[in-house]
Amino acid sequence: MKLQLLDWVIVIASLLVCFVPALFFGRRGSSSTAEFFASGRSVPWWLAGLSMVATTFSSDTPNWVTEQVRKYGVAGNWQWWAFVLTGVATVFFFARLWRRSGVMTDLEFYELRYSGRAASLVRGFRALSLGLFFNCFIMGMVTLAACKIANILFGLPPWQTIVFCGVINVLFASHSGLWGVLVIDMVQFFIKMTAVFAAAYFSLREVGGLQVLISKLGSLQVVLPEGGQPVISPIDGRGQPLLDLLPNFNLWQLALMIFVMPIAIGWWANWYPGAEPGGGSYVAQRMLASKSEKDSLGGTLFFNLAHYVLRPWPWIITALCSIIIYPDLASIQAAFPNADPALIGHDSAFPAMLKFLPVGFVGLMVGGLIAANSSTILTHLNWGSSYLVHDFYRRFVRPQAPERHYVNAGRVCTVGLYVLAAAFSYGLTSAQQAFQVLLSIGAGTGLLYIVRWFWWRVSAWCEITAMVASLVSAAGFPYLQKAGLLPALGFAPTTILQVGFTTVCWLVAAYIAPGTDRATLVAFVRKVRPAGPGWNSVRQEAGVDTSGGDDLGLATLGWVSGCAVIWSSLFAIGCFLYGRSAMAWTLTAVFVVSGATLLVVINRLWDRGGEGVQEGA
Repeated sequence: MKLQLLDWVIVIASLLVCFVPALFFGRRGSSSTAEFFASGRSVPWWLAGLSMVATTFSSDTPNWVTEQVRKYGVAGNWQWWAFVLTGVATVFFFARLWRRSGVMTDLEFYELRYSGRAASLVRGFRALSLGLFFNCFIMGMVTLAACKIANILFGLPPWQTIVFCGVINVLFASHSGLWGVLVIDMVQFFIKMTAVFAAAYFSLREVGGLQVLISKLGSLQVVLPEGGQPVISPIDGRGQPLLDLLPNFNLWQLALMIFVMPIAIGWWANWYPGAEPGGGSYVAQRMLASKSEKDSLGGTLFFNLAHYVLRPWPWIITALCSIIIYPDLASIQAAFPNADPALIGHDSAFPAMLKFLPVGFVGLMVGGLIAANSSTILTHLNWGSSYLVHDFYRRFVRPQAPERHYVNAGRVCTVGLYVLAAAFSYGLTSAQQAFQVLLSIGAGTGLLYIVRWFWWRVSAWCEITAMVASLVSAAGFPYLQKAGLLPALGFAPTTILQVGFTTVCWLVAAYIAPGTDRATLVAFVRKVRPAGPGWNSVRQEAGVDTSGGDDLGLATLGWVSGCAVIWSSLFAIGCFLYGRSAMAWTLTAVFVVSGATLLVVINRLWDRGGEGVQEGA
């Protein structure tokens, strides 16, 4: 693709609109670590929500969705649609608890919730493991996607893409802190959404329109040969129908991987950034930066609605069109002969479809792709730096330095994190590979991150045990399978075994390992006011009302109605697109009823949310 003058004007305008406003936050971000990493705890709900949405829309997201659709049909998206359960649970059970904690990062929570050297050990270890390994691994995924897109569209080698993106992202992340990231995210969200809707529109125009697309694909299925690439064939019951929203349950291995495991186990058992059970990572960072409990709840709810309802269908439509234009990998390589064969995969089909954009829209899409990359990388650079500086360097290495020193240390970390992320990108091959690695390493830890809010017996030793067990199982189970000591299972069954092993390990530790100091538990209850019977004895000792701080029944109703709102609206849109009017209107009715219920719950919770907690209280 070659950019014309109009395209270049639009690209430059997009960059200026996104990044120039962030320059004005440099002085404010430099004043303290609270401003640099938490925006002074004064972020309104709409800005927090927009930032979360923009962060989770990275340059690898449409590529990954395209890969799932081409391999498993539309139903393959249940691998991430199942995380609706996690996201909405965060809204109603955890958002206000995080805001009440008053910590700057979610890792500081460990020394609020636990006691002794074990609490410090968990905080320090996770600062390094999350801030360095996991954080850079995720940025490596995003950088790999940017490299594939730039290679397909412009023939750029990976190193040029890495240098270009690095200069922009490192400069602004280190200069403006979280305030600048939030402002950039807000502008980039609208640019990215406009770009992906344009991609879907022109992809449909290329294949002859929506009705032609549905007509051609409605009778096709994806067949997965053993150990081979997915093959598109007429429906005969042996594969997954391309357009179906639910998997073919007769293919139990496929259904287990893309639906049963995510909806039954994955959402509560696996740690994954942006969808952590109990909240965490950059989602927790936005909740902690919110100016009140109300804003924390409202921002997280807005994020989940926009994340799961507003964004998926433009990506899915473009992915379905790509199946007609590029039915296999060979056709993508043939259409882009100068592209690096090592970078060609099913996730390359999304950038391959962008060749059909007209002049002007090409510039908009390039600006949108740069925005998609930057919104995620900027967040991860700031988030990772907050862990390394606030939770490791300040806590364990140099605790008494001036605030300006820590801000400058955060800027140095920003540069180092991007360099490490660039190195990770060279070791990855596809977004799906990286997605499965992250799920495997965090398998079984998710339930712990939920239960620690509701049961006093969970201790720092439980956290240590869970981390060690998940790492041992992630490395050990595949080794035992290769050695013939365990049967050769697929990804989903192996992950289920890992979840069971890790969960049993930390539950045993809850009873036999040293517990949390009673005074720490009492202080935690007084400050955070967690709900549920798991804290009754501590509440009595703390002199707090034994009914707890929140209504779990009302929160549960909000959780159920919120999930119903998201799924019914998501699938109603799909059925309207497919022309399945009866089902579409039925789902619309479900949306109306669940939406009314959700509004009632939100209003009652809003009334009880207070005006926030006093800082440091």
